[in-house]
Formats: sequence, structure tokens, C-alpha cells
Amino acid sequence: MRHLLTKVIERIRRSERTSLRKHLYVLVIVLNISFGAMAQMPDSGADALPEAPSYVKISADRIDSIGGSTGAPSPIISTQVPPATHFRWGAAFQQSFYFLAIQHSVRMGQQKTQEQMSGAFFQNYADSIAGIQGWGDGDGVATNYIGHPMQGAISGYIEIHNDPAGMYREFGAQRYWNSRLRAMAWAAAYSTQFEIGPLSEATIGNVGKKKGTGGWVDFIMTPTGGFGLILAEDALDKFVISRWERTASTPKTRFYRMALNPCRSFANVLRNKVPWHRDTRPLSHGSEFFDTDGSPPAIKDVESAP
Repeated sequence: MRHLLTKVIERIRRSERTSLRKHLYVLVIVLNISFGAMAQMPDSGADALPEAPSYVKISADRIDSIGGSTGAPSPIISTQVPPATHFRWGAAFQQSFYFLAIQHSVRMGQQKTQEQMSGAFFQNYADSIAGIQGWGDGDGVATNYIGHPMQGAISGYIEIHNDPAGMYREFGAQRYWNSRLRAMAWAAAYSTQFEIGPLSEATIGNVGKKKGTGGWVDFIMTPTGGFGLILAEDALDKFVISRWERTASTPKTRFYRMALNPCRSFANVLRNKVPWHRDTRPLSHGSEFFDTDGSPPAIKDVESAP
């Protein structure tokens, strides 16, 4: 009996060793196939597509030919992220929704908003819109003349970052003003939705229902004040920040870009970029963390860019 049990156990052990060897053979084959497939795939590290289009590296001869030179155009040296050829509506709406969610999340923490959440929804909504009269809305100077222009600038930069005809424009360049006027129009649409749209102050908190809480100041100051802030930040970026960062360390460069361009920095985060990101000037002497752009030279007013 003992001899029989010994034979059975030995056979089980041989069977287990055979099964283990089979599994090891299969594992080796799978790994070889996987590594072979990976070797045929392009590198997905530094050249991975970011959430927003980044830049195109162009030779000096190519830029001259674009500007009207009679010389033969040189081919494009390399392209890391192909630029979009049309406005990125989906990304722009998504980033605007993120911004809207952040603003309403802050508002929901305010007692005055919570107190106005009850009642008949559509009746309160209609009363809130009807309550918009005069210029003032009861908010302070900082809210109306600083906070809302910043809202307009952030929403305007959302439009700029998704517009291939404007994202590479620098202050004062040809077609720059058309780009920034489109950004102001986007800010005006965003502001109108924020004030009286389906997801607005009028529906969430019924702002305007109470006399003296609804006025036209935000409708006007958000896009126009935002337009002014965009011009100011663009001018600072071109004439001040870009010069300072030539000799500044990487931490100082990041600080300059964030401190002097706060609205652009906020809009960068909304599109999954680091706050100090620039489409034309990725940092060449430091990591941009989750920003996957490389380090090309700045592109200066390439007027044929889409």
C-alpha cells in the first residue's frame, strides 16, 4: 500500500513539473511576441500626443519662404505634434465645462447660494432673469471689476488655446487682433451662460430674484475686461517674461510665467498643461512634468500657420 501511494505521489509530482514547464514555455513565447510588437511600435514617451496641439518645428529657410522669400522653400525638419486645422470645439467645450464646474463649486459653498436653492425651479429661474435691472448687482468692486474680468480672460484663453489660427500669435502680430476679438466673443458667450444660462447663477442660487442682485455689469465687464487682461498678459509675456527667462533659472522662469500671466496659467491647467506652459516656448532647460512637449525654438509670427 505504501509503495502504491509512493508511485501515485511521484506521478503527481512529475505531472506538476511537466505542467509547470508547459506554462513556462507559453510565458516565454508570449513575452517574445509582446517585446517584438513593442519594438515595432513608435516611442510613446516624449512624442506622445498631449491633450492640446503644441508646436511645429520649422527651419529658417521655410519661415523665409512662408514670409514671401523668392528662394525655394526648405522642407519641414520635424513635426512633434501636427497642428490642428480647425477649431477644437470638443476640447473647448470640455475645458469651459471644467471652469464652470469650479466656479459653481465655489458658489455652492456660499450661504447666500444655499439659501436660494429651494422653491419652484422654472418660476424662480424666470424671476431671476426678470430681476436683471440697471448696472449694479450688489457685488463689490473687487468682484465686478477684477474677478469677472479674470473670468473673461480665462474663458478667452480657452478659445485661444483651441484655435489654430490664434494659439501661436504674439502680441501685435498680424492677425493677432482678429484672434483676440474671437476670444472676447467666446468670453461673452461664456459669461452670458454663466449669468442666465441653463447652468447659471440664475438657476443655481437664483441670483437676480432678490431685488438689487441682478444687473448688467457682469455681462459687460466679463468679456471687455477679460479682453483687456488678455492683451496685458500677452504684452507682458512678449516684452517682459520672454526677456527675463533668457537668463533666469528654470524655477524663476516658471514663477515669472505664472505670476505675470495668472489667467493664461489657469487656462493651461484646464487643458491638462502645467501652468507655465507656452505653445511657442516650451522650457528647454527643465522638465515640464506631465507636459509632454519637447524643446523647439520659438516660432515667430509664422503667418501661414493655420
